[in-house]
Amino acid sequence: MAEAAPTDAAPTEPQARHVVYCGVCSLPPEYCEFGGTAKKCKEWLEQNHPDMHEKLYSEEAITAGLSTLSVDAQKRAEKDSKKKEAKAAAAEAREAEAKKEAMVYIKRVERNKRKYVTAVSGLEAHGMELKKVAKEFGKKFATGSSVTKTASGGEEIVVQGDNSDDIFDWVVDVGGVPDENVECIEDKKKKSAG
Repeated sequence: MAEAAPTDAAPTEPQARHVVYCGVCSLPPEYCEFGGTAKKCKEWLEQNHPDMHEKLYSEEAITAGLSTLSVDAQKRAEKDSKKKEAKAAAAEAREAEAKKEAMVYIKRVERNKRKYVTAVSGLEAHGMELKKVAKEFGKKFATGSSVTKTASGGEEIVVQGDNSDDIFDWVVDVGGVPDENVECIEDKKKKSAG
């Protein structure tokens, strides 16, 4: 039997590719145009990866891409891009309007005698993640804080102790919620007739 001659070049291991993902829509930048946030994606790419932005959105790249399309397809592509931009702008305006009208309720609830808990609801409408905020409240006020379900099906943050004034300040200063959109409520226990 003849043995195979040894080769000097060792087989190379396949190398992993480094793929850039968009910070806005989480797609690779080549596919951002198919999402609804193409304008924001383009701005993000220009700011964070200018070389890739130049490669994808330079005049030569755009004309080269359009030259492969027929005249009808070019018109459809232009019409579709305008429609997507208008849709994204309308969604952004609706979101801003909803955020402007959304209320945050801070309710002080009496438990037993002089024991209180503070319930905060409505933060998710202002783009805050409830679990992160609950953890922040727990650290800031050195007390127990958790996210619980409400009877109406929503979620609220329950903080042990009477921290309603401090939570109001945090929501306005750190959370960026306008103070006219924050309402403090005091909920007293009804005394039983006896």
